[in-house]
Amino acid sequence: MAHQSPVALVVGVTGMAGLSLAKALKQPDCLGGPWKVYGAARHSPDEWFPSSILDSFITFDAVNSADTRAKLLPIANEVTHLFWVTFQLVADEEVKISVNKSMLLNVLTVLKSYPSSPLTHITVQTGTKHYLGPVHDPVQSTKLICHEPPFEENMPRLSYPNFYYALEDLVKSYAPSITYSIHRSSIIIGASPRSAYNMLMVLATYAAICRQVGLPFRFPGNRYTWEHFCDMTDARVLAKQHVWAAVTKKAKNQAFNCTNGDVFAWKSMWKVLCKTFAVKFVDLDEKEEFDLVQFMRDKGEVWDQIVEEYGLHKTKLEEIACFDALVPVFRFEFQLVSSMNKSKNYEFFEYAETFNSVKFWVMKLREMNLIPIYEH
Repeated sequence: MAHQSPVALVVGVTGMAGLSLAKALKQPDCLGGPWKVYGAARHSPDEWFPSSILDSFITFDAVNSADTRAKLLPIANEVTHLFWVTFQLVADEEVKISVNKSMLLNVLTVLKSYPSSPLTHITVQTGTKHYLGPVHDPVQSTKLICHEPPFEENMPRLSYPNFYYALEDLVKSYAPSITYSIHRSSIIIGASPRSAYNMLMVLATYAAICRQVGLPFRFPGNRYTWEHFCDMTDARVLAKQHVWAAVTKKAKNQAFNCTNGDVFAWKSMWKVLCKTFAVKFVDLDEKEEFDLVQFMRDKGEVWDQIVEEYGLHKTKLEEIACFDALVPVFRFEFQLVSSMNKSKNYEFFEYAETFNSVKFWVMKLREMNLIPIYEH
């Protein structure tokens, strides 16, 4: 029997992870390739999206089983690898579990419904919330009991509801006939206006607004986070890990942390951001309470002015920047650091220097005409 060339379905292709994943899969030297790549998302992309990186784009709503079936059945006889890099944001974790699990189940049900389905592997994108508990839950986050960092993949699950756990259990239920890999990233840095938690985009809009209205670009967090260590995940490193685990035999049926491999303190990062965004550095001042969410609440019109003035791709502030998601990350009382030892033991050695990553992705956001370019 002739070896079938791999066919990827990237669900969530318009997000930071999905975009980098599709680009990685279409590289001529990509592991396991050459790949045919289907990209899918809930909404069709507009002019910022480089459609040339896909063989075909599919728009469907994974929550709707009938729509999922109609759109994916025609390719169910082809897809060998499902890359799951999407999630739906819901405030209540139990509802989030239900929604996200049913989305993945709907897609798997359609792909598996083809009589001799070629599907062999599922990769699922999760994150360090696996080790933290519900950091965005307004009630539970005040009394979180999380693991001691650095976080390691073999740490037991916490006693909180977590949609990551539900997704893991779902894909494990298909083994051994379909293998899986779980990818626990830290704060992802990449370039897309369609990602709910694009920290770099949020910080870029915040800096641009501060510059526009002549207010200082203040760190919206506490002294602990300002001075202690944190890590990040470059979307390109994450994409390579997804592909590596999908085609490397010994990496099958495993969970892997994915970070750049270095750490930084926000105090140093803030200096890098100030230089990159052309705003003045101000030291942390805890004397007066600073509420970023409150500060940004009425700044939509300022962003509209910036978009107009710099001729940017038309975006609305509330669609591209979730300030509520950012604030808890700056108020942790523990170091957000994950161990990459397991990945290295399995011979995944990709890394990135985080400060360079930040500069690279800011440049990309500018090239995509999403944030302003300033004359220094």
